Amino acid sequence: MPSRSPLDTFATALATLGPIGHFPKAPGTWGSLASIIAAPWLFLSMPLWWRILVLAAILAVGTWACDRAEKVYEKKDPGCVVVDELFGQWLTLLFFPGLSVLYLGLAFALFRLFDIFKPWPVKWAETAFPGGLGVMIDDGVAGLYAMGCLHAVAALIG
Repeated sequence: MPSRSPLDTFATALATLGPIGHFPKAPGTWGSLASIIAAPWLFLSMPLWWRILVLAAILAVGTWACDRAEKVYEKKDPGCVVVDELFGQWLTLLFFPGLSVLYLGLAFALFRLFDIFKPWPVKWAETAFPGGLGVMIDDGVAGLYAMGCLHAVAALIG
């Protein structure tokens, strides 16, 4: 691996959410779990317009960080990069302030399901967009699928 500049170190720390992306097994699952655990305090407690701004910022900064991380790790969508899980998981929760633990668990499971199995257009989005944007967008599409399912469950249960 080539030597890293301070900016590369910062970008990879953002892309991996610090140590979370370096956990030895299933870093994407750990990234999603950390995102779900943090969501009630760092995301869902905000008004909707702030949550939208936060997601836009995560998308922008995450795209940059993922792009740099791909160059540093010399690999397309390195497994240790998990900022995309943060984006997709929080997108799943966008319209659900104050969720119970049951709904948070369901949001986690649904997002992981769509992120892992990548039904169309999730897989397409990953390859249709270059670099870090493709890394982020596929998790965004998986998050939209999970959001739709979560809304359906909420409508059925009440």
